Amino acid sequence: MLRQSYRAFVSLKDRADDSPLRIGRGHVHPTIAVIGTGYLGTTHAAGMAELGFDVIGVDVDPDRVARLQRGDAPFFEPRLEALLRQHTAAGRLRFTTELADAADVASVFFLCVGTPQQEDGLAADMRQVLGAVRDLAPLLRRPALLVGKSTVPVGTAHALAQLAQQHAPDGVPVDVAWNPEFLREGHGVQDTLRPDRLVLGVSSAEAEQTLREIYARPLQRGVPLVVTDTTTAELVKCAANAFLATKISFINMVAELSEAASADVLAVSEALGHDARIGRAFLHPGLGFGGGCLPKDVRALIAQADDLGVDQPMALLRAVDQINLRCRSRMAKAAVDECGGSVAGRRIAVLGAAFKPLTDDVRDSPALDVARELRRAGADVQVYDPMANSNAKEVAPELQFVETAEDAVRAAHLVLHLTEWAEFRLLDPARLLELVDQPCLLDGRNSLDAAEWRAAG
Repeated sequence: MLRQSYRAFVSLKDRADDSPLRIGRGHVHPTIAVIGTGYLGTTHAAGMAELGFDVIGVDVDPDRVARLQRGDAPFFEPRLEALLRQHTAAGRLRFTTELADAADVASVFFLCVGTPQQEDGLAADMRQVLGAVRDLAPLLRRPALLVGKSTVPVGTAHALAQLAQQHAPDGVPVDVAWNPEFLREGHGVQDTLRPDRLVLGVSSAEAEQTLREIYARPLQRGVPLVVTDTTTAELVKCAANAFLATKISFINMVAELSEAASADVLAVSEALGHDARIGRAFLHPGLGFGGGCLPKDVRALIAQADDLGVDQPMALLRAVDQINLRCRSRMAKAAVDECGGSVAGRRIAVLGAAFKPLTDDVRDSPALDVARELRRAGADVQVYDPMANSNAKEVAPELQFVETAEDAVRAAHLVLHLTEWAEFRLLDPARLLELVDQPCLLDGRNSLDAAEWRAAG
């Protein structure tokens, strides 16, 4: 077992909630480094600064680093830009492209680099994680705690501990812990500062104590804490996302069954949600899940089970993935059916491009998948999203993007509601009726007031 030398001597019982945290007798808490400034890393860095730490964020992209140093968020996330500007201006938070800058001042390093799905398989691509540790370790000059936050295969922490010790200078101990994130895009700042639980996967008492100190404020507020080994902590994140994905695909399976039986799936969902054993969350029928986490994490868990020789039980998750993709093809087929069997030459308005509201993230977006499939079938597709137009243009340049919902629906033969932004729920159906060519709308998210829209014609 690798050891690391952090020890905490301070009593937190009487410390003010906004007072500086101290680790070690008489010494201000160590600077925290965050390696990788994508969605996870940027949000975590800003959150750690808000909790009172000096933070240095590291990324290989100089343009992103320059933007972050100005306090500008490179993506949309409520409250994030305000925190960035506040703490970069105060000097508590800074960003660099140089790992050596972080190694010079930090002793706790949060690993927040990406683990995307491999291009030629289902498994997670671990090159960024391995590269970050391989590059950082030789630069360390003092005992270090590396804390993984990315979603990774079980056993990653053990492998990184060996890798770090191989590359670290002689006499510099390195410990590796795993502290999985459970951020919801659109609520990332809240989930960082006030998480619904904290999971600490550690291999030493010193690492546990350090992380308890770092998360002292949330813990004082009563946030549930689970302390376990690193392998279990890694599995917790994968299992959490797989379960949420399963709930979504389950209710979408019931939705297809309800349609065939002429039943009301929304009533079914409501009745199920009243059961405390089931709960309402993630039990809303619609177009399914997307984004940078759930789809690739489900597939990565399937791949890892295959590697571990327990592939048969993974039939459940394979079905979850297939049902989710089927939701998209069913929506595209429904659009074709509404257009009389062909969308060639028809103008279709698509409301929404982000994979969910309150984000501009279009990774694995169900809305964009449907829009692109209809475009390939010959439709003239007009897309509007309150926040994601710019990102969507980069991945789907064949689509037409407009600046307002009214522009999207003008002269449309069919309107598709595919991302449940509050703005779309507030649209005036009577006003849109004056703009469309045909008064037909498919609600792919089951979040509009159907009676109101029908009453308007």
